[in-house]
Amino acid sequence: MVADTTTILSLVFGVIILFLGLWVYKIKQYALALYLALAFGIFAVSYLEVLLGVSTSNISVIFLRVLASLVIIYALIREALVK
Repeated sequence: MVADTTTILSLVFGVIILFLGLWVYKIKQYALALYLALAFGIFAVSYLEVLLGVSTSNISVIFLRVLASLVIIYALIREALVK
């Protein structure tokens, strides 16, 4: 198990942003908040994998982080084009 402070903080903040994003979406029906919650939830899973001993260069960790980044990129482009 790799108990790195940075990884633990990233996991904690990712989970906090996940719940805040879901909360904002529930209250305001703001799609951007939902996409950000999804992305940071995916980031949190990748940090959890690292804490459980998976190498940061493992394909699953890389895939999850790329996927989360693509969700954010999609959400921001969608938001820019909608308004």
